[in-house]
Amino acid sequence: MHYSKSPASLFFFPLSAIFFLILVIRKYFYQFNFLKSFKLKVPVIVVGNITLGGTGKTPLVIHLAKELKKNGYRPGIVSRGYGSRVKGTIEVNQKSKIDEVGDEPILIQRHTQMPVFVSKDRVMAANALIKKYKEINVILSDDGIQHYRLKRDVEVLVIDGSRRFGNGYLLPAGPLREPKDKLNDVDAIVCNYKKVIDGSYLMKYKSKFLVNLKTKQKIAINKAHLSNIHAIAGIGNPDRFFNDLTSLGLVFHSSAYQDHYRFTKKDFKNMSGRNIIMTEKDAVKCEKFAQDNFWYLPVEVNIESKFTNLILKKLKYISHG
Repeated sequence: MHYSKSPASLFFFPLSAIFFLILVIRKYFYQFNFLKSFKLKVPVIVVGNITLGGTGKTPLVIHLAKELKKNGYRPGIVSRGYGSRVKGTIEVNQKSKIDEVGDEPILIQRHTQMPVFVSKDRVMAANALIKKYKEINVILSDDGIQHYRLKRDVEVLVIDGSRRFGNGYLLPAGPLREPKDKLNDVDAIVCNYKKVIDGSYLMKYKSKFLVNLKTKQKIAINKAHLSNIHAIAGIGNPDRFFNDLTSLGLVFHSSAYQDHYRFTKKDFKNMSGRNIIMTEKDAVKCEKFAQDNFWYLPVEVNIESKFTNLILKKLKYISHG
């Protein structure tokens, strides 16, 4: 519904008008301090989107955190932790469970080996992180463009270059969390897969190997020679993953699930004897019951260096401001 102007989307259009009114009032309240925003003692970079579903913000956060570290910064990361049941604040570690912190924060912590804190209130998460890790000198927020309680110094907006803005309507008639005017307010726009906005930065994924979820064995994709493949994806844009597999020369059947779907052993009951290939985000949820035929495809972000240079320039300006 969100990606076409169907009768169903038109039915929900009046609710989108109410949603728009709520957005305007909320933004006004923060602008004039009826609702309070909090400024941290270190710069804050928010990486987010204005649409529902996956746009690639989490891989970009991982990439940006590593780039900042290479350039002498000591980043810490905060996240809402979709699906997290924690009421306060929790730090992500190697023993963290999906129910506690969500799937994406676990991936971020594993890839960056940097402090990652989860809370519904990102201000609370950031303050807890800085208090424990006093050497941290920049905070990255995974998502949170609409979380105005946390003041930000740099906003990075990620757009899915294939699905763009769907039917262009606000929730619930469409996928937009806020109007497209937001594009004029951010510091950088990153387009995933395909550049659809002038002046944006193009981001693509690159994959070199498959990893066995049970044994951790790595095999180069061009040497995998797997047959009888069933690909699964519980992410915001499953078709992107399936298209990537096709472009890598793999032939497979596929099953798509809703974003953040919590896989169980029962989901694979009718897939015995097949090689299961999944995203790394889904693999986190399948580790406990992984079989020898479970594989996942890690991805790395490939983005023009001008993007990192822009972020570094803005941070330098902030520190000397």
